[in-house]
Amino acid sequence: MSHPAHALPTPAEIEKVLPTENILSDDLRLAQVTDDIVSPLERFPNWLWWVAFLISATMALAGAGTLTWLLMSGQGIFGLQIPVGWAFDITNFVFWIGIGHAGTLISAILFLLRQKWRTAINRSAEAMTIFAVMTAGIFPAFHVGRQWLDFWLFPYPNHRMLWINFRSPLVWDVFAVSTYFTISLLFWYTGLIPDFATIRDRAKSALRKRIFNVLSFGWTGSVRDWAHYEKAYLLFAGMATALVLSVHTVVSYDFATSVVPGWHTTIFPPYFVAGAIFSGFAMVLTLLVIMRKAFKLEHLITMRHLELMCKIITVTGLMVGFSYMTEWFNAWYSVNPFERFVFLNRAFGHYWWAFWIMFTCNAIIPQIFFFKKARMSLGIMFVVSLLVNLGMWFERFNIIVTSLYNDYLPSIWHVFKPTIFDIGWTVGAFGLFFTLFLLFVRIAPVISMAEMKATLPNPTGRKQKFTEHGEPLRHG
Repeated sequence: MSHPAHALPTPAEIEKVLPTENILSDDLRLAQVTDDIVSPLERFPNWLWWVAFLISATMALAGAGTLTWLLMSGQGIFGLQIPVGWAFDITNFVFWIGIGHAGTLISAILFLLRQKWRTAINRSAEAMTIFAVMTAGIFPAFHVGRQWLDFWLFPYPNHRMLWINFRSPLVWDVFAVSTYFTISLLFWYTGLIPDFATIRDRAKSALRKRIFNVLSFGWTGSVRDWAHYEKAYLLFAGMATALVLSVHTVVSYDFATSVVPGWHTTIFPPYFVAGAIFSGFAMVLTLLVIMRKAFKLEHLITMRHLELMCKIITVTGLMVGFSYMTEWFNAWYSVNPFERFVFLNRAFGHYWWAFWIMFTCNAIIPQIFFFKKARMSLGIMFVVSLLVNLGMWFERFNIIVTSLYNDYLPSIWHVFKPTIFDIGWTVGAFGLFFTLFLLFVRIAPVISMAEMKATLPNPTGRKQKFTEHGEPLRHG
């Protein structure tokens, strides 16, 4: 018999949505977790890491070359023309901010919900957040044209008592993104402190021991250390959870507060947040599928972890697909000819291919995860994660370019054509992100050892015995 709608969910119902079972094997011990995670950091990187690093570093250099040319020649090197004043640069900015969402979501929200399965993936996801936000920050910083005046975006004391333009969405982005980055960085680093101490204690050289002692702030593992750690981690988790929702909401206001058809809609804040979580989880999945194989961590990042991530991608994919349909319904229901034109133009106009790539990759392909076989196949989940990220990049391109190139005045209509510098900037951003991530996996543990050890079902090899009432059996 079903319980009343106002009643609290039963434990069985909660378990279906938020599983609490131990995903890790009973055979895992404390020492083995340390060995498996720290050992790759103590060895010289293998050829696979070097190949990946050289490719990503080359891509990053291409981006650095583009930025150098931009500083020498100005914005004219890009394909920007009136009315398309924003194109690849802001598309990339919104895309990378979205990627940065899932890390904090996985760590902070799942931590507050006491989800044990987060321990295998939270460290990589948090690092992804930091590097994605750093990558995103490059685009507005250089897009402003006069990069040496970027500091005008920050409130600072000056003799003429001039304040920044608080009504500018660019300023809102500065506040939202910088706050989010600061809290995410503190949250990430706080979790690293006990693990840095573990590396210090295993270090054989004096220099390595000294470096990690500084990085761990002299962590001793005392009760007092752990008490302060738990308080700080919980505090940052609470702050980061609110920022997960706020940062991309603010980014969506860049568009929603304008009068451009296709932009001024109230659905943008939840639509952007859902899309950001969707793309962020897809990027984490891409990284984890490669990393667990390269570092031989299949027993720590199990198929069950990846399957749960596929489920979240399915749910957020449905939310994104629903948002697409809602936009179309609103355009039709508003009886606004400009709004209707923009959406018909997106699907059947000059950039029709970009729209259908977006719709297919984001709203249709992720539904394959309704099938368990797809959720348990590494090949399928890897390909789907790549396609989702492709689709999410084109979502931002569709929103920005297709709403601008056919503006209110037909006399100024202009089709945007990217130049080699637009592409170079985009390739460089991906190169920078993957270069930073590859350096990270060589310096810091890719899995939170301290948190994973706390979730081991049988950490010492001696199983706890229980009474018939489920209470721990005490001896003596």
